[in-house]
Amino acid sequence: MARPIWSGSISFGLVTIPVKVYPAIESHRPVFHELEQGTGRRIRYKRVAEGSNREVPWSDISRGYEVSKGRFVSLTKDELEAAEPRKTRTIDVEQFVSLDEIDPVSWDQTYYVVPDGQQGERAYALFREALKRSGRVAIGRFVMRTKEHVVCLRPFDSVVALHTMFFPDEVRKAEDLPGIPKAVPRGRGRELDLALQIIDTLSGKWDPRKYQDTYRAEVIKLVHEKAKGGEIHVEEQAAEGGEVVDLMDALKASLARGKRPAPERPGRRATHRRGTARASREKRGRRAG
Repeated sequence: MARPIWSGSISFGLVTIPVKVYPAIESHRPVFHELEQGTGRRIRYKRVAEGSNREVPWSDISRGYEVSKGRFVSLTKDELEAAEPRKTRTIDVEQFVSLDEIDPVSWDQTYYVVPDGQQGERAYALFREALKRSGRVAIGRFVMRTKEHVVCLRPFDSVVALHTMFFPDEVRKAEDLPGIPKAVPRGRGRELDLALQIIDTLSGKWDPRKYQDTYRAEVIKLVHEKAKGGEIHVEEQAAEGGEVVDLMDALKASLARGKRPAPERPGRRATHRRGTARASREKRGRRAG
């Protein structure tokens, strides 16, 4: 059962809603540990002072900010805590905006907001339904884990979702990146028409169930097979070439195909067979006999 990471209230106008905030995402990525080859022993790391082999306990470690190369200003825990934003128990809604005004590049983390007790259920439901009918989302601020966040509150299924957002100066300016074409070159209108036709052909309703983490499933499958004594065989795959493909020909072929291609990733492919190691040894034994 998920545990709330924050509790407080949502405040908009003179309405206060007691709420709890839960993580909306849980990672299913395989977790690996570093092992010594041959022995399988875990690799451990120690905090060692530079220029010595002496391990430093946490009690003797402070934070340092590098003001110039090799020159640090050390800050104590008390000094850092004094600089932290004042902790509040309220998400203060400052304005309501249209969701399409916010680019997804600003999203950081997603959480679910639920009412904290029966006394907040009526106000919570009112806030959720008002957001749905208005077609807008709420923008506010609150402090969580010593950091102030700008947040977006929006209706999602039967709950209110809370998205923490990056501050504007945290989002890199795309125009500063090199090699970005300014516009479609002249004389490329036919290519643009074909690209739009491909988009129309592949358009449909969003169904997240169509997209699964195949890498995680394959890794877990390999782990279980190897744990049962199977031998893993890695097959080399030809790397995708760097051949030059005519853009118009590629667009026409894509449109004729009528569906999104599913190219294989370059690299190696692992296959597994249970008992392969023992079968190989028995075969070598028969040859020797």
